[in-house]
Amino acid sequence: MLKFELMKDAIVIIPTYNEIENIEAIILAVFAQEKQFDILVVDDNSPDQTASIVKSLQSQFPENLFLLEREEKTGLGSAYIAGFKWCLERDYSYIFEMDADFSHDPKDLERLYHACAIDDADLAIGSRYVKGVNVVNWPMSRVLLSFGASIYVRLITRMNIHDTTAGFVCYKREVLEAINLERIKFVGYAFQIEMKFKAYLKKFKIVEVPVIFTDRANGKSKMSSGIISEAIFGVISLKLGSLFKRHN
Repeated sequence: MLKFELMKDAIVIIPTYNEIENIEAIILAVFAQEKQFDILVVDDNSPDQTASIVKSLQSQFPENLFLLEREEKTGLGSAYIAGFKWCLERDYSYIFEMDADFSHDPKDLERLYHACAIDDADLAIGSRYVKGVNVVNWPMSRVLLSFGASIYVRLITRMNIHDTTAGFVCYKREVLEAINLERIKFVGYAFQIEMKFKAYLKKFKIVEVPVIFTDRANGKSKMSSGIISEAIFGVISLKLGSLFKRHN
């Protein structure tokens, strides 16, 4: 078992839109870890009042639970960019991406932290595909789509990353400081690819930590055909852009 000092150096960004069925449980699960993680919930004005649950919990965790409320739903990527900027204005050394729906196991946060804080990775990815296919409760069609997309991205970008669309990630703050967040253009799955590609171009050390991804039991998936199309066609534009522009 890993032993951690009680250091306030890590924060988990959880973007939400209509996650009232999951948000309290995921917050409590993150705070139950041996390693101390703060949490920033970025809520896109959820009609189901997800933010009200977060506010009710803030009285229990006034120093560790934060809420950033946005006026409208403008995409996962823009939610994370807002969260990154908020965290970089504070003193956090390790900044995490994590879903609210328990598809990412909070117990794996410490393993991603260890990869960056102890093993000196700059970016640690909770990877579904680095050791086979570790996905639970997905239909085969979605597994094939996701796995195939990662192979496609590797072929186009030449990144040696098995799970390029993964949304369970730990960044050292230096990575986010080096990437021009104002120029990140994608909002769906392509956002996850774009962030990894920018880090790859800047030669940061990227590692994959094997995790088991479990599809949500509660709430509704935000997957759409538009998000998939953005990922497919966005990768080509990213690669072409890297050939003709400075890396920023």
